Amino acid sequence: MDETLKNQFDCLCQDFGMNASTAINVFARAVVRQRRIPFELSSSEADITREGAVQAFHTLRVQAENNGVADMSLDDINKEIHLT
Repeated sequence: MDETLKNQFDCLCQDFGMNASTAINVFARAVVRQRRIPFELSSSEADITREGAVQAFHTLRVQAENNGVADMSLDDINKEIHLT
């Protein structure tokens, strides 16, 4: 494992309240027990930027236009949500 990745991993493990060795042991035991990758870990700190949020908004707008739902009102959206 290169030094940069190791440092990033160590920092995230600290966010989860454990050291890297404990995290790897927890992961290995769960994989063996469940015979699959059994869980997702994420940090409470996300790298959200204004630029990224604007890009995500524009991407969703294009998808809405492509799917023919760009002109839906908030009431229409809420009705659609409650139908599923």
